[in-house]
Amino acid sequence: MAEPTHPLDQALQQTLSRRSLFGRTATGLGAAALSTLLNPAAKGAALAGLPHFAPKAKHVIFLHQSGGPSSIELFDHKPQLKKVHGTELPESIRRGQRITGMTSGQDSFPCVAPIYNFHPAGKNGTMISELLPHTAKVVDELCIVNSVHTDAINHDPAITFIQTGFQQPGRPSIGSWISYGLGSENENLPAFVVLVSQTSGLNVDQPLFSRLWSSGFLPSSYQGVQFRAGADPVLYLNDPPGVDRTNRRRMLDAVQKLNKLKAESFADPEIETRIGQYEMAYRMQASVPELMDLSKESQATIDMYGPDARKPGSYASHCLLARRLVERGVRFVQLYKRGWDQHNDLPRDLALQAKATDQASAALIQDLKQRGLLDETLVVWGGEFGRTIYCQGKLTSTNYGRDHHPRCFTMWLAGGGTKAGTVLGKTDDYCYNIEEDPVHVHDIQATLLHCLGVDHTRLTYKFQGRWFRLTDVHGELVKKILA
Repeated sequence: MAEPTHPLDQALQQTLSRRSLFGRTATGLGAAALSTLLNPAAKGAALAGLPHFAPKAKHVIFLHQSGGPSSIELFDHKPQLKKVHGTELPESIRRGQRITGMTSGQDSFPCVAPIYNFHPAGKNGTMISELLPHTAKVVDELCIVNSVHTDAINHDPAITFIQTGFQQPGRPSIGSWISYGLGSENENLPAFVVLVSQTSGLNVDQPLFSRLWSSGFLPSSYQGVQFRAGADPVLYLNDPPGVDRTNRRRMLDAVQKLNKLKAESFADPEIETRIGQYEMAYRMQASVPELMDLSKESQATIDMYGPDARKPGSYASHCLLARRLVERGVRFVQLYKRGWDQHNDLPRDLALQAKATDQASAALIQDLKQRGLLDETLVVWGGEFGRTIYCQGKLTSTNYGRDHHPRCFTMWLAGGGTKAGTVLGKTDDYCYNIEEDPVHVHDIQATLLHCLGVDHTRLTYKFQGRWFRLTDVHGELVKKILA
């Protein structure tokens, strides 16, 4: 087919090709397929020059606790709060800092001491909430950071910020940046997999959007692929009844020949992408069912993750799947656990959330370690912000709530080049402001990339005339938590 010679014809063909490539392949298997298509000879080649230096970690499992867990109840022990329980938060502590619209109309801001007790754990006697007895058993493997802070005060911009480095939608997610920079280790599975677990509390929680694992302005091949609970982990993957593996292969070969003829005629990237989709789907038909089949896991392993480990879609089953995914070479696993937004009924719902996550989170650390995978797998746990010391709504002797608090909150990291048995950061007596070792969200992102052998200032992508990176123009390594 002759090339168009008129400038308008050339522009039209270019526009249609771009629209076909980036519009029609922006979902599911299209995203999973394209990276293999673009470099079928490699398992998923990294960018030239990457990693920048020898990595400590090969994989990341990000356990995002969506909604904002209360560090006051879980990790940041403040026994002195009992003395000020029920009294007004001093203006000298608040310092006129902004609060959300949900509590800005309150006439009173009474301080609330945690209703749950803390106990020393591990070799260093790290104080851990009674709500996390299993986490307490693995505390010597953790690096706990009590001084994380963020820029956003409401859920959507805050979770977008911690996942993409920017409060407004449209930027690539952290998993997409890593997939773009480092590629995949398994051509039969996506480099970036997403698992979404539902709430364990009784209150309705805020939604999660697929744009959180989007590739943004990066090629769509780098976006996350969500694995779902149930018979169809990946949509449209299974063959229709009566179509066996042999017939499927013959059908794909025939369709591929027809598609290649069209590709030679039209030079439309969408045709080549479609070929890649079919091939990835064919390989995933074998790899995904084996991945999702937990029947070969020992009973001891199942027991370690807890009674929900065989329940599809549960946090426990997703933690176990996360281990199976990195075991098979998946680069980045993003696990979301919804339901940590306790504006009211905090004592009840926080306990339910902790019960649903504590054992499985700890089991993941233990499981990775006993299989020799913890040293090369970075595990990250945390939400998008913390909770306020003051009560939202009515304070009673048995019940209270807490509002969003971006000024300080807790995250923990384990394995993958981090310093085990470490507690970093100090907040004031009201757990309201940071006094020592502040760690910004961009610092967490920069340190995560560093563990993978990536200099966050050098992993960039040019879009609309500007070079972008995950940490924008910010981010410093948190050297005190690096082994």
